[in-house]
Amino acid sequence: MAKQLELKRIMVFIAIAYSIAWLVALVVYLTGGYLHGQLIPGTRIPLAIPLLAVFYMGAPAAANLLTRTFTAEGWQHLYLRPKIKQGWPFWLIAWFGPGLLTLAGIAIFFLVFPQYYDPQLQVIQQMLQSASGNASQNIPVFNPWMIVLVQTLQALLIAPVLNSLATLGEEFGWRAYLLPKLMPLGWRKASLLMGLVWGVWHWPLIAMGHNYGVDYGGYPWAGLLMTLWVMFLFGVFLGWVSLRGRSVWPAVIGHGALNGIAGLGLLLVMGKPNPLLGPSPAGLVGSLAFTVVVLWMFFFQNPTLDYGEEHVKEVNPPGETVGIIVEEGDLPGEWTEVALEEGDLNGEAGDDLLEHPEL
Repeated sequence: MAKQLELKRIMVFIAIAYSIAWLVALVVYLTGGYLHGQLIPGTRIPLAIPLLAVFYMGAPAAANLLTRTFTAEGWQHLYLRPKIKQGWPFWLIAWFGPGLLTLAGIAIFFLVFPQYYDPQLQVIQQMLQSASGNASQNIPVFNPWMIVLVQTLQALLIAPVLNSLATLGEEFGWRAYLLPKLMPLGWRKASLLMGLVWGVWHWPLIAMGHNYGVDYGGYPWAGLLMTLWVMFLFGVFLGWVSLRGRSVWPAVIGHGALNGIAGLGLLLVMGKPNPLLGPSPAGLVGSLAFTVVVLWMFFFQNPTLDYGEEHVKEVNPPGETVGIIVEEGDLPGEWTEVALEEGDLNGEAGDDLLEHPEL
């Protein structure tokens, strides 16, 4: 069923998501910035970390809830039902895809720029030496490659879940609300607009050094432009698994997986590669594996928005009483059963029997 573009709600949502997030970014900037900001009193934790993890990343989720409230939209189609039984292949793609594509991007980066590859893993060795110097007891000597292996396994297996609480704050806004609202435009136009909106939303953080630091040619404008590209890539991937899985949860898991492994390549670096190129997936070369997969999703796939409400099947032969089963995607309850006498689906004859398990 085609839907009209709800422009008013789209604009309200974007205004709220931007206002909350950029206000938080202003607070971070005024308290010293993203890289060298104030610490929480009595701790060694930068104040920026909880501010960004809770309030900045939570802004899209808040925008979803507030937009529904301000515009009297109601609470249907929240896209929160997991639907693992139908969508489990896309959960697996979301869980492991970002990690495998990031590892492939790291390999491509070091093949293109072998001068930056450090087989001795001096970054890790320096971290271990620093930890040993600050510890009151001797720290056992570890093989740096074992640390890389453990980090990789943790990122592939555990990080998608550990990071999901924070990424739900974004995905409940972007993929559960804004993307469905843009889908009347079609998959490709919606994906392009999602990349633009999501990328610009990140700009205050990028300007303060997120992803790329501040020591690169063309700072900050080159970083802002690169952010538009990588947010388009990641947005298409997350949008595809969400739409195909018919739930926001594959996007939540995929976003958590990406955040968990994005920094792995930095452990293998020596020297100062251009962060706009890699080795992280936020770089042009580091994201090449993502680029190949995402362009296939963008040009050769056409996922559609499906809340699971219109899967209708006939359970009786024509000419008799017809049972229609309609799955209520995001409404309370699992199933609605409608019986129409004499097989007349247009409602011209017979009584309707409506059964809902939670009404």
